[in-house]
Amino acid sequence: MKRKILLILGLIGVNILTFAQYSSGSPIAVGAIGVSVKMETTPTIVRITLIGPSNSFLGLGFGNQGMANGADGFIYNSAASRDYTFSGVGVTPSADASQDWTVISNTVAGSTRTVVATRTLAGGSGDTPVPNAAGTMDVFVAHGDNTLGLSYHGAGNRDYATLGMNFDSSLATGEVDLNMEKKILLYPNPSKGIVYLNSAEKVKSIVLYDTSGRKILEPKIKNSQIDISKLNSGTYFIEIEKSDGVKVFEKILKQ
Repeated sequence: MKRKILLILGLIGVNILTFAQYSSGSPIAVGAIGVSVKMETTPTIVRITLIGPSNSFLGLGFGNQGMANGADGFIYNSAASRDYTFSGVGVTPSADASQDWTVISNTVAGSTRTVVATRTLAGGSGDTPVPNAAGTMDVFVAHGDNTLGLSYHGAGNRDYATLGMNFDSSLATGEVDLNMEKKILLYPNPSKGIVYLNSAEKVKSIVLYDTSGRKILEPKIKNSQIDISKLNSGTYFIEIEKSDGVKVFEKILKQ
């Protein structure tokens, strides 16, 4: 334990942090409607994953009252909007004036679509705040009746779930294992321009996001260096995809 603490103190300048602190675990199948959902949080961001039919809209709402007037939700659909407010059962949801959700990935494999989106914990006006803490989160989920356009979802295509948000020790911030050859290091951190990437495994790609979850840069790695000199000062999250497809999230400060 002493060796581990000393190692952590020695790496304070590296500031190794991971993306999620609380998670609902593996994607949870919601009833028998063919949609699975996952939620993760950090001190600033909530990230949702929706998995369902590729030919239908996918929606997630907050609360246990369904499409009650004023309920808040995210809907992936054929329109450009993603942030919605419900106006009652049987009424088409209205797109929020402020679109706070950002889709960071949209993948289709066969007949299955996986959508990952982020927003700040607080969101905007009318959004449901999401705590970065252990507890439960009530949600309702639906998919379209073989259509990406907003319309009646059809009988049997919606259900409710309660997500259990738990601290995940494998994603804990500040945790450094003595087996460092399996870790990814970014240094110096904070940085004014050039960040060095030290990884025991081959890195396939890198994507940078700001604290709102917006993708802002896909830098190329040259001689284990990442150039962030053109970014504004602030906090960023780096998504590092390894050659085996595993993605690791690190936090970095740009001076």
